[in-house]
Amino acid sequence: MPSASEAIAEHMRDSGGPFRILGAGTKAGWGVPVDAEPLSTNGLDRLVSHEAGDFTAVVEAGVPLAEAQATFAEAGQMLAVDPPNEGDRATIGGVFAAADSGPLRHRYGAPRDLIIGVALALADGSVARSGGRVIKNVAGYDLPKLAAGSYGTLGVITEVCVRLHPKLGTTATAVLRHDDPADLQATALTLSARPLEAEALDVRFGDGEGAILARFGGAVASERARKLGGELVEDDDELWAAQRRGQRGALVVRVHGLPTDLARVLTAVPGAAAVGRAGIGTTWLDLPEDTDVEALRRTLAPHPCVITDAPARLRARLDPWDIPEGPELELMRRVRERFDPDVHCNPGLML
Repeated sequence: MPSASEAIAEHMRDSGGPFRILGAGTKAGWGVPVDAEPLSTNGLDRLVSHEAGDFTAVVEAGVPLAEAQATFAEAGQMLAVDPPNEGDRATIGGVFAAADSGPLRHRYGAPRDLIIGVALALADGSVARSGGRVIKNVAGYDLPKLAAGSYGTLGVITEVCVRLHPKLGTTATAVLRHDDPADLQATALTLSARPLEAEALDVRFGDGEGAILARFGGAVASERARKLGGELVEDDDELWAAQRRGQRGALVVRVHGLPTDLARVLTAVPGAAAVGRAGIGTTWLDLPEDTDVEALRRTLAPHPCVITDAPARLRARLDPWDIPEGPELELMRRVRERFDPDVHCNPGLML
């Protein structure tokens, strides 16, 4: 019997495609619309292994992230990615394919930093595998990092091996409020330069009000948060759930700036609400639907402004990715040609 990964690959080879690769469909509207045969990973629903002693796990792509997290929590562990939960439907494969993340990225990195192995079903019927269960395995081609954020344009992520971390116990958050975006930026830069070991360092801004949020975990979380001043929030789960929800909306643009550009980003569009990773520079702008996105891109150039959520009429006439022609884009095309030369996987979605 072929493995689940092999069965997907054989179906792709025999069917011929092209394919619109989907998990639970929570990010189906991202990128350029794809008119192709749907290929779902929902049937890949096994947690293959969980080596708690090694802090690693192998999970099939269709497993809901929430379900995997519940299993890891039984061993006092977690996969340190916390994107918006979208009704607990988002799948492991979708999260890694879209490189979706949340506030925990501040301390633990992006999905590409947590994936140490991958199985990728290719359109020619083969399965590419790289990495493994050992975190120090760095030999050979780094297919796991290449697959993370590829949006299914190289092949179907069918299985991932991930590194885990101890689950957050007691948490507390310091909320440092400022109405002036310049003060928010100054506070974020000051905190980023200190050895705080915060679990998350976020910004929020809207209706002329803003705050820097610093979250700590562990037995002395409240003590560490209190030392920063501002408002202390000990029952802080809803506070951070709201931060994650702020990454979604009717028209959302993700700005990949620098921490030193925070004030500029927050004031780019009057009336916009914003959440973001203050220590990293990634900000999500929840915009009025009549916003001139191209004007926003000119204002914030050269920082990419990626459209995630948008009305269909806007998505139909704008490039969501904001990737300029140049060597980076050419390299992406060459990599795609290596894995999917006939462009059967999510054709046109990104490249």
